[in-house]
Amino acid sequence: MEEECGPMTLRTRPPAASKPRTAAHRLRALRHSRFRRFLAGQSTSLLGSGMNTIATTFAVLQLPAGGVDAVGVVMAARILAVLVVLLLGGVFTDRLGARAVMLTADLLRFASQGVLAVLLLTHTVRIWEVVALAVVLGIGEGGFSPGLTALVPGLVPADDLADANAVLQITQAVASVAGPGLAGLLITVSDAGSVVAVDAISYGVSVVTLAGLPLSQSAALRRGLLTELGRGWKEFTSRTWLWVTTLHISLFNFLLWAPFLVLGPTLAQQRLGGARAWGLVLALYGIGSIVGGLFLLGSNPRRALAWSMAASVGWAIPAAALAARVPLAWVAAAALLAGGGAAVCNTLVTTVIQREVPAEIRGRISAFDSLGAFALGPLGLALAGPVSDVVGADRLLGLGVLWQLTAVAVVLALPSVRRHDSVRMQQT
Repeated sequence: MEEECGPMTLRTRPPAASKPRTAAHRLRALRHSRFRRFLAGQSTSLLGSGMNTIATTFAVLQLPAGGVDAVGVVMAARILAVLVVLLLGGVFTDRLGARAVMLTADLLRFASQGVLAVLLLTHTVRIWEVVALAVVLGIGEGGFSPGLTALVPGLVPADDLADANAVLQITQAVASVAGPGLAGLLITVSDAGSVVAVDAISYGVSVVTLAGLPLSQSAALRRGLLTELGRGWKEFTSRTWLWVTTLHISLFNFLLWAPFLVLGPTLAQQRLGGARAWGLVLALYGIGSIVGGLFLLGSNPRRALAWSMAASVGWAIPAAALAARVPLAWVAAAALLAGGGAAVCNTLVTTVIQREVPAEIRGRISAFDSLGAFALGPLGLALAGPVSDVVGADRLLGLGVLWQLTAVAVVLALPSVRRHDSVRMQQT
């Protein structure tokens, strides 16, 4: 998402060829004090974020004017805010530097969750206030995301980028598993307001750690916003491997993952044993992501882009298992494999972008990549239910699986993806 001895630069030194993966080699990113500092704040923040969705959902459900529809409005407001702000976050990351933008974003997230915690704990909150604070939270998340890809190359040498991204992937996966469970436990012994307060504190910790990092160099852009976005778009579309892989992930989210997330709980209720079974499936997906991240530690593969696209096949496995009506054990095993594939795909794609995109446009490129990958997700979530009513849940999932397998084969057939070798390009 650079050199330990200096700020972010346009070029980093070339990554070395793969080495034997000893224990020390696997954890080499942790040798760098800047990365350790950032990791401490990011892991705390991610754990808080993992708790947030559960806490906010239960808080809204318990309000007099709450309910499932209100929960949907709150979640939609947050997601839309993220999507709207992403491109602005990319521009300001390139203009002001990643650390400054991420620090501002975390201050927004800290403030929004702090205010929400006070309102919940004093029992004075109203639905519109939750929605408004969800928008502020989404603005913070949209501003933070492009900076993450741009910041990491300034924390570790180029040799250690893949390792650093793998560590961050593991951290995110651990938080996705531990956060909801911890939130449920705290709500049982306390209330949702207390959990939101913990989330606010976690953003405060991230603010402190980011503030302790040195300022990174920025491009000091002076052109207008639209001009800067236009240049970012030109740079994005000029890299065939980049826009093709982004389009691939976008259509995957729309055609496969959205139906899986919407229909999965219903099918689990009908066939697998209910909410506990679905919770097991999601937990094993998170554990698979941890395993996939651990597997990548210390690795520096050639043809990383091709490997990442091949790993995206894993996302099709749990949907195929649900469509085939296999027992819970097989669906859970499929989710484990999918999580591993997700970790490999996400980590390697991020590493390739960090290695090959110049620092001066990295924020905008990251923003276009994220927006393109997730923009169709909300539409897919909205359409999954109605379309499944027409064609059937199993058939819709099966069509998504067929799409994913075909799309991976097509993407890997493209020379710009199949022959792409960022290690060799950096060395030459």
